Amino acid sequence: MSDVVDVKVLGGYRLWLKFDDGDQGEIDLEPVLQPFENLFAALRDPVYFAKVKVSRTLGTICWPNGVDLDPDVLHHRATGKPLPF
Repeated sequence: MSDVVDVKVLGGYRLWLKFDDGDQGEIDLEPVLQPFENLFAALRDPVYFAKVKVSRTLGTICWPNGVDLDPDVLHHRATGKPLPF
């Protein structure tokens, strides 16, 4: 499992992520956010989306409303490396 250690908003729904194993890459979350409602709906607002932070406790990115994303899936999407399971 790779933890996220840094995140930068690149514009729109694109993020640059750095992981504790040294890997880094970009990810576009727009297609991921479209079908979701409830807490994820807030992330469709680009201003709110830009409030993303790294949670050192969780080892992944999160937003003020408590939404977080699986770091292994983020690592896979950002680097193209296979999922560990």
